[in-house]
Amino acid sequence: MFEQICANLANAALAGDQQAFGPLLPAVQEQATGLPADRLTAGVRAMAGAIAEAPPHLGGWVAVLTGALVENGADAGPAGPAIVDRLVEVAAAALAFAGAWEKATGGAPPDPMEHQPSQEVWATVHPELGDGAGVTMESWWALPQFAMAASTMLARDQAVRASVTERDFKISVVEQAAPYLGQLEYVRDLLKVLDGERLLVLDRATGRGWTVVIGGVGDNFQLHTLLAHALVRPGGMPGEAPDPRWVASSIDQDVEPGTPAVAGVWNLVDAHGSWIWNEGVPADIPEVGGTRIVVLDPPTYPRTWSPGRRFPLMPGSLTVEGAHAPEELRDWWQHVKPAVPPAGG
Repeated sequence: MFEQICANLANAALAGDQQAFGPLLPAVQEQATGLPADRLTAGVRAMAGAIAEAPPHLGGWVAVLTGALVENGADAGPAGPAIVDRLVEVAAAALAFAGAWEKATGGAPPDPMEHQPSQEVWATVHPELGDGAGVTMESWWALPQFAMAASTMLARDQAVRASVTERDFKISVVEQAAPYLGQLEYVRDLLKVLDGERLLVLDRATGRGWTVVIGGVGDNFQLHTLLAHALVRPGGMPGEAPDPRWVASSIDQDVEPGTPAVAGVWNLVDAHGSWIWNEGVPADIPEVGGTRIVVLDPPTYPRTWSPGRRFPLMPGSLTVEGAHAPEELRDWWQHVKPAVPPAGG
């Protein structure tokens, strides 16, 4: 029975029994083939405790396995929050390992993708970390697995993103560890994703505005594309409506072969006059009175970018909740500064 094999794997991980764990990992993968989503979800539920409590070097592989089951249709909810929480714990321990290694050697810590933990590695960090040397070493090598699994869980399930507590703290830990592992940049930005967030979009030329609600938007390239889809239309903003293929791939579709580059419509600016770079994320747009403001200005130069979503597993949305005439927005415009080109811009 699939759920029992998953439970056996979890028990082996919790016991630190690598001899039993080794053959059970591929057995779960094999048994999962072709199972319906509810059975896969039951397997994820059976393994969630091991993700939270098992030694990092085993818990990380359980996390990767549950991520694979979620990609094949399982519900992320039973394990997603545990993976995110454990990732932060492991990242903090990995940072301690990296700091001890750098202090002892003056060089970069070993690449977890190229090297293996060893007695020599343990001996290098033990003088600084003492009894914590073992778990921090395990955490260093488990970090890629937890990062991969967390990326899947956060991208696939809005409920997992909504469940994150102490979000600023988690983002801070992940950001500190990101220089050691590039995958953590994705985790950091997934932790920043706004769901059900209202933005006030203002057109500087006409004084008009719109309240829009976004969800699952991974970067400001995607935000720009979805804003153009929502606002460039009769009765809205003038201009050429975006290619439907750009829009579809910004919502939930794969990029169709032959889709041309996306052409930018505006220069996006925040309420303080700073440019909103497409490479950034909506959460970085500053708030005014608890509301993030996006100001639409004419483009200062042609901008194009590749179609699609930064996080292909995460569908994005943007809906217009209301349109506002200039006279309704006078109080808001008082807080909006003129655009200031960036240095060298």
